[in-house]
Amino acid sequence: MRLTQINLQPHFGGGEVYTAFLSRAFDRLGIPTTLYAHPDAKFWHALDLPASLRIETVPDAKTLVAALPRTPLWLLSHGPQFKEVIAARDPRWLVTAMAHMPLQGRNPRSFDGHDMVFPVSEWVREGLISAGAPSWSAALYGLAALDPQRNDASARIVRSSRYDWDKRKVRDRLLGVLSPLARPFTRTCPFERRPGLTLGIVSRLTPIKQFPQLFDRLAPVLARFPSVNLEIFGSGGYASVRDLDAALKPIAERARFWGQQRDVRAVYAQLDYLLTGLPEKEALGLNVIEAQACDLPVLAVKAPPFTETVCDGVTGYFYRDPREDGGEDFTRLIERLLTQTARLHPAVARDHLERFSFDAFVDRLRPIVTWAEERVAP
Repeated sequence: MRLTQINLQPHFGGGEVYTAFLSRAFDRLGIPTTLYAHPDAKFWHALDLPASLRIETVPDAKTLVAALPRTPLWLLSHGPQFKEVIAARDPRWLVTAMAHMPLQGRNPRSFDGHDMVFPVSEWVREGLISAGAPSWSAALYGLAALDPQRNDASARIVRSSRYDWDKRKVRDRLLGVLSPLARPFTRTCPFERRPGLTLGIVSRLTPIKQFPQLFDRLAPVLARFPSVNLEIFGSGGYASVRDLDAALKPIAERARFWGQQRDVRAVYAQLDYLLTGLPEKEALGLNVIEAQACDLPVLAVKAPPFTETVCDGVTGYFYRDPREDGGEDFTRLIERLLTQTARLHPAVARDHLERFSFDAFVDRLRPIVTWAEERVAP
């Protein structure tokens, strides 16, 4: 049986990281994969992909449908299958999807016509069940997909663009053309850690993270603590960066943007705590898993999916949603962090971290492969 994965995202993010380590896990189980990807997604060839994976490029759903062979296939999309695929499905196709986003607050009919949907967390699974979607019986979760080629925690970090231009928007296309022209006149700025407590964001700056809404509440709190710094590693669309920048005005002199970085181990090594976004639109948070694997504790709102991935008081600390209490609990947490002498070390939580290991992920995938093999006729 050859698996057919579909991921036509042109931009690199958590779903693409997930696609890569999922392909490696399938390879471990002896399942070769064809990946249909977008022609603009040049990043696939720079990832640690198995030799058994073959990449085919298609620009859109219509071209994808034309390219799919009318033979027994296991189709696995990252996100809901395209409507064109559902409409044109061959009766010999097993139509499945990874659910990388919670359905709570989204279209509950997104997964109509699917044979099975695989949730990345119990929070996502709850949303699928509530919507009546065919959900797998357990969360697949994920793993700390840290690049084995980049393992130098002391590597040099240099500022890059905070923007990830969206080519679908005229404004972003224009700015994306003009921005590189100014780069030769921009001074290269290497990262240097500042004295005090260092909080960090290591994430794409996308709307689902809700960083502007978070810092509307937290920036006024952090303004009262001059020894707390915020370092932001990641890029986003123009509007996302603009709105986050506006929310950070109370601490503008202590909040720095560094753009997307390839060596996240080096980034995590420079931080005291990873700060997550708001929870309800988040599906899993691979950065939360990565940080803990790098012995970096996490600060997160006490709500799923973070309650599934963080051990309170062991691998990080929870605080109450600042939209509920105006940031009072977060204030108490910062006061505590500034006075305590010892930092948490997630590396001691071996059983917790083992849940997010490659071997554990393969074990969770194994019954899915058996299920699919029983349904895809040779």
